[in-house]
Amino acid sequence: QVQLVESGGGPVQAGGSLRLSCVTTSGYIVSPSCMGWFRQAPGKEREGVATIDIDGYVSYVDSVKGRFTVSGDIAGYTLYLQMNNLKPEDTAVYYCAAELQRSYCRAGRYDGYWGQGTQVTVSS
Repeated sequence: QVQLVESGGGPVQAGGSLRLSCVTTSGYIVSPSCMGWFRQAPGKEREGVATIDIDGYVSYVDSVKGRFTVSGDIAGYTLYLQMNNLKPEDTAVYYCAAELQRSYCRAGRYDGYWGQGTQVTVSS
């Protein structure tokens, strides 16, 4: 079992920036094929924010393109999300996840490991 831990969330004014981190303190043998950031606001469905695979290919949801940047060491279960020009609509709990199966990554299916989330609150 791999435990993922997110950090870096908090309150921020609109237009500000935050940098989220996702790391593991667990030992492991198998590395993930992809990792991603997801977010969920109260009463809303969870949505994918940004993903990156072992080859470095990245993908973003349209609403954050040009504002967020995802990076990390996927083989080491380490992931970051630089968030700039934050908007109130970005307010949510942000989760990181890791998927081990390449075919699942290609399908956007994250059935592997998930963190507990970090709260991001953007005020206007």
